Amino acid sequence: MIDILYFAWLRERIGIGRERLETSAPTVAALIEELQSRSGGHALAFADLSTIRAAVDQDLVELDAPLGNAREVAFFPPMTGG
Repeated sequence: MIDILYFAWLRERIGIGRERLETSAPTVAALIEELQSRSGGHALAFADLSTIRAAVDQDLVELDAPLGNAREVAFFPPMTGG
């Protein structure tokens, strides 16, 4: 089981802040493909991958990063400094 966390407008589009699921996805990108098919909200949230950032077990990663034995994946919009 893996915990999926959604932040900011991703949470708003999907309608939940967290879900838990079984996956055999080898990478974050493959997980996103799985998630896109879960609902219209998921598809909308992940429609433009250039606006998505991810963290696996609280480490920022690229979307092609392997999931391995990850326990948590978080998705959020790009962060800005200031």
